[in-house]
Amino acid sequence: MAGTAHELPEWETPAPKQSFLSKHNLNPFTKPQSLSQAQSILPTSKEASSDSSKDGLATAATSKPTIIERFNHAVPENRRYFGRSRRVFLLIVGGAVLLLLALILGLGLGLGLKHSSSSKALPLPSNGGIFTGDLTWYAPALGACGITSSSSDSICAVSHVIFDAASTGSNPNANPLCGKKIRITRTKENGSGNNTVDVEVVDRCVGCKAEDLDLSLSVFDKLANEAEGRVTGSWAWL
Repeated sequence: MAGTAHELPEWETPAPKQSFLSKHNLNPFTKPQSLSQAQSILPTSKEASSDSSKDGLATAATSKPTIIERFNHAVPENRRYFGRSRRVFLLIVGGAVLLLLALILGLGLGLGLKHSSSSKALPLPSNGGIFTGDLTWYAPALGACGITSSSSDSICAVSHVIFDAASTGSNPNANPLCGKKIRITRTKENGSGNNTVDVEVVDRCVGCKAEDLDLSLSVFDKLANEAEGRVTGSWAWL
C-alpha cells in the first residue's frame, strides 16, 4: 500500500508554542511596542499619585511631634509674654520655681532642726540629768496609762509635752513613760535637809509645763504643806 501523507484536520492542528521573550514582547528582534501599548503596561499617573498620597498619609500618621515641637506650639517663640520675650519670660519662671523649691527645703530643714533641738531639751529619760519644775497635787483616778490610782498612792502625772513626745502610737496606755520611776527632791522648810519621794508615772498632766509634775496628795504632803498648793522641786528619772 502506497504511503499517503496523513493530514490532520485544521481543528486538530496544535498552536505553536511561544517563548518567554515573545510572550512578554521582550524579543530583541521584534519591533518595539507602540506608545499606547507601553502605556498600558505602566501604571497610570492617577494610580501613581494615589499610591504616593497613601504613602504620605501613612508616614504622617506614624510620625509624632517631638517634645521641642510641642513646646514651641504651646509657647510660640514669636509671641510676647507680659511684655517680654519668650526667653526672658522662661528665665523669670525658672528662677521663681527654683526660689520656691529653696524656700520649701529651707522651711522643712528648719522645722526638722527645731523639732530635733526641742526634743533634746525635753526632760525625757533618754536625756538624763536633774530637772527643776513646779510640783502640784490632784485627785487621781483612771489615768492616761490605763491605771486607776487613789490619793494615797505614790504616783504622779508628767507633763503632756513629754508624754506626747515619748508616744509611739495612738494608744496612751502603751506610752513608754507609763510605769517609769521618778525621784523627787525638795529642801525642807527649815533648811535642815531634803525630803525625797519616789513615784510612778501613771497619768498625763494637761496644764503642766515640760518640767512640772502633778502628784497625788499623799506624795505632795511629804514634800510640802497641802495649803501651799504649788511649790518648786527637783526630780530625775530612775
